[in-house]
Amino acid sequence: MKTSTSVRVALVFCASLLAACAADEAGFKSLFNGKDLKGWEGRPEHWSVEDGAITGKTTKENPAKGNNFLIWRPHGTNETVGDFELRLSYKIVPNGDKGFGNSGIQYRSKDFGNFVVGGYQADFEAGKTYSGILYEERMDGILAQRGQKTTVKTVEDKTKVEVAGSVGDSKEIQSKIKDKDWNDYMVIAKGNHFQHFINGVQTVDVTDEREAPKGAKEGILALQLHAGDPMTVQFKNIRMKDLSKATVSFDRVPNPAKIEPFISPTLPAK
Repeated sequence: MKTSTSVRVALVFCASLLAACAADEAGFKSLFNGKDLKGWEGRPEHWSVEDGAITGKTTKENPAKGNNFLIWRPHGTNETVGDFELRLSYKIVPNGDKGFGNSGIQYRSKDFGNFVVGGYQADFEAGKTYSGILYEERMDGILAQRGQKTTVKTVEDKTKVEVAGSVGDSKEIQSKIKDKDWNDYMVIAKGNHFQHFINGVQTVDVTDEREAPKGAKEGILALQLHAGDPMTVQFKNIRMKDLSKATVSFDRVPNPAKIEPFISPTLPAK
């Protein structure tokens, strides 16, 4: 049986593509089995697994009493992350008539008890303003708006955010984010340098020059369910690569692949 040149070329291309994808995912560890919440802990009234995805859901009858979080606890206790590259897919859908939905990925964060978490957050929402930003939950708020390259400093015992440049136009970045559909989020944390990407497009670049505890070098990983109008957020394909012994070029764009209730002051529940 003869194989045409075009077929042979297509087979070689597919093989090369598969090899490239495998190389791009080398070193990554899956954090979610796609079946249940094994390795994760949160408030059972809000978190479950639906259609193969971690699902956080609020309703009028079952609202969130303050922002709460699903915490990564692979061995039954909090696991800390330091230098890493995290990749996952997310979808967020409003369940109310106001179109509200906000969530995020907490990293190098602190556990305040009762599934309340604070620290760095790779934010996203159902709206068109906050997706991709770096937000510091329970602390100093927005450390980089979408499209910004910033340096975070301590000046006279207060946090100061300086805009050092741009990684792109905020509206243009937003145009690449799919509404009520799956998007790919990537977070790279190496030393005091952080990058967020959505669908392969860089959204922020942040250097945090503050000392600990605010300039956190390690902490926990968690997923947010925001208080406010009813909403559903889902996560799947969660995997992470340890970069503690790796060299990362921050000029490249990687391939996508009992506490008082707290409501973020700049991200109000509606």
